Amino acid sequence: MSRDLLGRHLVRSVEGSLLVARIVETEAYQQDDPASHSYRGRTPRTEVMFGPPGHLYVYFSYGMHWCMNVVTGDDGEGSAVLLRAAEPVEGLEAMRRRRGVEAERLLTSGPGRLTQALVVTRQLNGTDLVLGHALWIARGRPLGESELGVSGRVGIAAARATLWRFYDEGSPFLSRGPRVSSASATHSERGSPRERAREAETASARPKAIARETEKGKEGSSARRGA
Repeated sequence: MSRDLLGRHLVRSVEGSLLVARIVETEAYQQDDPASHSYRGRTPRTEVMFGPPGHLYVYFSYGMHWCMNVVTGDDGEGSAVLLRAAEPVEGLEAMRRRRGVEAERLLTSGPGRLTQALVVTRQLNGTDLVLGHALWIARGRPLGESELGVSGRVGIAAARATLWRFYDEGSPFLSRGPRVSSASATHSERGSPRERAREAETASARPKAIARETEKGKEGSSARRGA
């Protein structure tokens, strides 16, 4: 699911206008992962993370900014994908006002910048990203294999070597962090970073059909939004 979310559009409806950003960087977390909020079990803070897939899990990080995640596991599982960075597509002037910066690259290139630009706070925790009206995921353009980059996750102390960070290799809107070039991870390399990451995510994260549900749900509900 971390890979499938890349290239899709994150759409925010706020104050009568739409803000749109194309997802370019994600990180996967699951219940048996020591870096995950769900590792120590279900708590009031992580309740949404253990809920049904396709919903938004929002938390406050380091007492500084909000971070948003897409819940991806089975109901009760405790798996989610952190949205680390996106490319601004629509509503850039409104994003600039909220971020207080002019440079396009600095608007949404990081989890805290992304939530600030799209006005995402704890109030949106639990939002349905398939049928919701305040924030939802739209089709966009999924990445091809040649565009995919893989690396260890950023800004964590545990399980840093786990290759569950996925990103658009050519995007200038990525957050900072270690990178493993996709150029060295070809299909012919058995056990390459790309192959190991794909196998690990497939085996343990059990991705859901949120992408398919998103497309179907949004197509059916776009008329009533006027979007």
